[in-house]
Amino acid sequence: MRIDAHQHFWAIARGDYDWMDSGAHLAPIRRDFAPADFEEYRRKYQIDRTVLVQAAPSVAETEYMLGLADATPWIAKVVGWVDFENPDHRRQLERFARHPKFSGVRPMIQDIADVDWMLRLDVQWAYDAICALDLTFDALGVPRHLGSFQRLFDRYPKMRVVIDHCLKPEIRNDCFDAWAEAMAAIAAKTPVYCKLSGLATEAKQDWDLATLKPYADHVINSFGADRVMWGSDWPVVNLAGGYDSWHGAADAIVLPADRDRIFGGTAKEFYRIA
Repeated sequence: MRIDAHQHFWAIARGDYDWMDSGAHLAPIRRDFAPADFEEYRRKYQIDRTVLVQAAPSVAETEYMLGLADATPWIAKVVGWVDFENPDHRRQLERFARHPKFSGVRPMIQDIADVDWMLRLDVQWAYDAICALDLTFDALGVPRHLGSFQRLFDRYPKMRVVIDHCLKPEIRNDCFDAWAEAMAAIAAKTPVYCKLSGLATEAKQDWDLATLKPYADHVINSFGADRVMWGSDWPVVNLAGGYDSWHGAADAIVLPADRDRIFGGTAKEFYRIA
């Protein structure tokens, strides 16, 4: 089974994708993307299943994605959103958890100014609920969050966690060492998984295989193929060369012996895809 472990769909008229107004550079993806738009890549690369991930901080978008999943057999799981700052949203989590294609949640931590937000006392109920309901947590952040995430993962060793986009190393600025050391520590000290995704978006526009390979190799070597899963981050990847370029780079980087795990098996295990 080949799985794209990280992709998005959105309908602009829904009105809750505020981040799309943050700059002219987002113009190429400021339009609707639906399952029909993904078919060419699914067929070309024989993608059997995908994991659809939230792109708006709203319960309404999670409901929208679950509707798409209901109508699209190859959408295997949905990673949604609830308001961690509102304990009443435990009821939303409980409601979503009853849907067979709902996997877990992803707060948009990369956009929160407080680097220690995830450690605040008033949001801990959410992690307790995720663990109690046996849901997943997609950790979306940037390198400044590495220390806080380490503390969070240590606090909740039984929480099913995957780091999105390798925690977005600053490839365009050649900032490797500090990121690499912290990621290796997380890999060694916790059972957390990592998505091999988003690297092209963090590089300069003229990136090539040699640019991304040290970062990808470090993630694979640190976490091991059994805890690494490939994701396209489509359509965001259209800002950095597109699906074909990123898939080709990842295919060239991943060793043949690891391909079944990284391009399918790991995501199947982590997200419990039938």
